[in-house]
Amino acid sequence: QVQLVESGGGFVQAGGSLRLSCAASGRTFSTYGMGWFRQAAGNEREFVAAISRSGYSTYYADFVKGRFTISRDNAKNTVYLQLNSLKLQDTAVYYCAVVRRGSTGWATRPDEYDYWGQGTQVTVSS
Repeated sequence: QVQLVESGGGFVQAGGSLRLSCAASGRTFSTYGMGWFRQAAGNEREFVAAISRSGYSTYYADFVKGRFTISRDNAKNTVYLQLNSLKLQDTAVYYCAVVRRGSTGWATRPDEYDYWGQGTQVTVSS
């Protein structure tokens, strides 16, 4: 079992930045990969970024490359998502999740993840 709590969301103007955090508890943090997803109103949940257990490898959705950065601190049991150059279309609830055991390659579908946080709202205004 893993419990996840996201924080750091809020209101920001277009072009601004936010840093999301996801604190984990339960299973040893360094034993599982992590990912961030987002879900805008009326849309399906979509993959944003993923990071390996060690944090040395990362993978991003095409639409965020160069703007968002995923990182983790295994000593603090926390994964981060730095959001820069935010656009109106980045408005969504952002979720962190734990990669399912046995997954191979980069997990980019929601069904490849076992545990989810409650989400944190990011709202970008013009």
